[in-house]
Amino acid sequence: MIAGPRPSRRRDRRQGARRRSWPRRLLRLLAWLLLGWLVLTASVVLLLRFVDPPLSSFMLQRVLEARWRGEAGFALAHRNVPLERVAPALRLAVVASEDQKFPEHRGFDLAALRVVAAEHLAGQGRRGASTISQQTAKNLFLWPGRSWLRKGLEAWFTVLIEATWPKKRILEVYLNVAQFGPDLFGAEAAAQAFFGKPASALTPAEAARMAAVLPAPNRRRVEPPSPVVASRAAWIEAQMRTLGPGHLSGIGADRVAP
Repeated sequence: MIAGPRPSRRRDRRQGARRRSWPRRLLRLLAWLLLGWLVLTASVVLLLRFVDPPLSSFMLQRVLEARWRGEAGFALAHRNVPLERVAPALRLAVVASEDQKFPEHRGFDLAALRVVAAEHLAGQGRRGASTISQQTAKNLFLWPGRSWLRKGLEAWFTVLIEATWPKKRILEVYLNVAQFGPDLFGAEAAAQAFFGKPASALTPAEAARMAAVLPAPNRRRVEPPSPVVASRAAWIEAQMRTLGPGHLSGIGADRVAP
């Protein structure tokens, strides 16, 4: 009679098999989690093509910060409006200021990225090359900062936005979530606060001034403008004239509300 494997050996084999299989189970779990996250983010971005976001990530962070600090009298000013209720001058001003190739690129200005990369390698890099699509992704879903993680997530959301939204919708959402001043988000709230008029009634000079603060809305003021803001606004107006009123006609964003 031949004796079978000893129980201790069978136990050792089972334990060895379990030790070898747990990395596979972990990898499968991570793969499912990643797939779930990709599907969830893609679904949210697709939904926001048709539904106006009530808040952006930046707005939510500001609300939480104010509550944490117990800021008395805090009030977040924000109101969504359709693109047709934003003056064509402001639509053109933000494109002239932030992303003049917006109608052409697919989310990333590769030429600008090459220039910025060369400047950084030379130790002279102080500016970014974020497009309006990237800024929309950042403001809606992410947080301030320059970490590689945030830039990677920004790239992912930018790809999703460009793949599922028309350019007109990207510009519309950007104008509704962009920060124009302390606790002022969106063109409508900013126009009412600074000029006492709706965003649809802004003049080119007023629009250029609002666009001039977008790089640093917590440090630069629209009204009264500092010399830096006034100088930048004059440059933006000149760029607007160079681009011309038909610059956004290809994406249907140059029309006036009836």
